[in-house]
Amino acid sequence: MNKKVIWAIIILMSTALIGIAVTQFVWIKAQVSLDESNFDDRVFTAMNNVKASLKEDASTKDFVDKWAVRKKSLFGQNINFLNKYKSRDQNSLDNLKLESLMHAIDPDYPLLSINRKKLNSYIKSELEDQGIHLKYDYAVYSNKEKEFIIRNGVFAVPLEGNASSPDMDDSHTTGKDHKGMENSPYKVKLFNDDESPGYLKIFFPNKQSYLWAKVLPSMLTSLLFASLILMCFIYTIYVIFRQKKVSEMKTDFINNMTHEFKTPIATISLATDSITNKSVINSEEKVGRFAKIIKQENKRMLNQVEKVLQMARIDKKDFELKLTSVNLNDVVSQAATHSRLKVTKRNGILETKLRANQPNVEGDLTHISNIVHNLLDNAEKYSTDEPKIIISTSNVKGGVELSIKDNGIGMTKESQKHIFDKFYRVHTGNRHDVKGFGLGLSYVKALISAHNGTISVESELGKGSTFILFFPFKQSD
Repeated sequence: MNKKVIWAIIILMSTALIGIAVTQFVWIKAQVSLDESNFDDRVFTAMNNVKASLKEDASTKDFVDKWAVRKKSLFGQNINFLNKYKSRDQNSLDNLKLESLMHAIDPDYPLLSINRKKLNSYIKSELEDQGIHLKYDYAVYSNKEKEFIIRNGVFAVPLEGNASSPDMDDSHTTGKDHKGMENSPYKVKLFNDDESPGYLKIFFPNKQSYLWAKVLPSMLTSLLFASLILMCFIYTIYVIFRQKKVSEMKTDFINNMTHEFKTPIATISLATDSITNKSVINSEEKVGRFAKIIKQENKRMLNQVEKVLQMARIDKKDFELKLTSVNLNDVVSQAATHSRLKVTKRNGILETKLRANQPNVEGDLTHISNIVHNLLDNAEKYSTDEPKIIISTSNVKGGVELSIKDNGIGMTKESQKHIFDKFYRVHTGNRHDVKGFGLGLSYVKALISAHNGTISVESELGKGSTFILFFPFKQSD
């Protein structure tokens, strides 16, 4: 898949996910706004019912008695006049005249005569009837005093004739935090809408928490599913890039394999043509020489095919280790002897440091030999014009450590993450003579793991690499 197409898909999917998230947030916000509007309606319904109850109380004889007692010191001359009206029918027109007279004498008379216990009871009962069970604060505001005169059932300011009275309610436990009361939207005028002496306000400190708590399950569910979609999307993109990389490596592998097979095939074809030539076919020596060339090239192709088939078996774990006691010092010595010829041909040095006093480990001799040969071949192929390779063994806790150090081209940190991947080959810059399928280190990693060992690499670009292998003395069951 083209990289531009992949990035186009990423951008489109990201845009879609952001769009879904924004839409979901808008819906949740709209739901909160709807719930808030419904909440406001229920609060105002409750407050209007409280207002009606207080107005009904204001028309009782008890209400007039309380007001008269409060104002006796200031308006003693009006007591007899008020008592005259107390005895009459409370639903008559005279009661309205009395109320007007009382308001004229003192505009605050209805507020000061509110029974605070009843006010507490009215507010609590009406809110519960509306299904509201939140913590709340309330206050009664006086237009005359220009401040709140009652807060949560307690007189907030000292007023004339206003000492503590037995109707004070000590059961209200909503606290003394009145922050936000002044800005509360829940406000209704008391008694008269036209010439009201004041108004009632209610404040809910936990209102926002309450509203958002109602949509919390939906919000968490949306967040969960959005997270799942996002993780699947990220994983899909990761797989696409990985598969693209694998595809590129396989393409390189096919190209390399074609090149590796093309040379021996061309050589065999040329040798076959030569044998059939009349000047050669009658010469036993020449026929033998060309037959030897054909045999060598054929063996070379078989080895390449065997490498591929061997990796396929390893991937399927379709192989079995033939465990014996393997002397790593001997294996290293034999491999070094074989590789030293190629190294010295390039004016290089291959040095062995066999420091393991107990070199015997349990393993498969053939595979361990192949591991060492593969690493030495890589050290020689990726080294400079004059290779310097040091291979050493030493005893560590539980086994033998083998290290192969070279002065080659080295690797970047990114390359070190992928060198054990199948078909992966480190870029060699201007060097074009490094051939292979990218299977060597993958094979080494698989066989080391099969032996319950470990392999790591330390490398710096332009300064060479060091491969460190660990083989345990004994294989676990």
